[in-house]
Amino acid sequence: MNDKQGLTLALAKGRLFKQMAPLLKVAGIELLEDPDVSRKLEFPTTRPDVKVLVVRSSDVPTYVEYGAADLGVVGKDVLDEHGGRGLYEPLDLGVGACRLSVAGRPGSDWENARQLRVATKYTQQARAYFSEQHETPVQLELIKLYGSMELAPLVGLADVIVDLVDTGNTLRANGLDELKVIRHSTARLIVNKAAAKLKHRKISDFTANLARAVEAEKL
Repeated sequence: MNDKQGLTLALAKGRLFKQMAPLLKVAGIELLEDPDVSRKLEFPTTRPDVKVLVVRSSDVPTYVEYGAADLGVVGKDVLDEHGGRGLYEPLDLGVGACRLSVAGRPGSDWENARQLRVATKYTQQARAYFSEQHETPVQLELIKLYGSMELAPLVGLADVIVDLVDTGNTLRANGLDELKVIRHSTARLIVNKAAAKLKHRKISDFTANLARAVEAEKL
């Protein structure tokens, strides 16, 4: 890797990708093909020196950490679960706003429980949260799920869940309440530490352009 080489940006499909598209456009970057139509996973852009990898959201930090991508865009929730190893986090992009919350049946007495079964894919953050919140040790059992999280309290698999909440509509549709907000999350730009040195000028310019796009969106 050196400053004469191009940049590779890792993005995830879905809501965050759609929210990032206007910011990237302001920064002069548009994909030459629609990832919702194409089966490709690697896309050229309107800037010949920038290409985009489309990967799973949870994999974005890994692609950037190991240098398969120089930069990435990922939710703070995913970044915290990953641990941020080998990464810089220079910019809060202000999009993809959501919150990591405890949810369960209305009236649940989960805060006073001495034994608690929690379903989540955010096991690291859930373990840290529950260990910090209880003055006396709680016997915590974490059950890792990757989807349909709201079912867990309904079928007795878990007492509560820890999951991302946006509007809360899915929780309400399944008879659950948002019981406690653990932390708020927005999308962050992340940078591979080695690339930050070897491609310093390109990455600095890219970050500055994206920062200006973020500020322009606020106006």
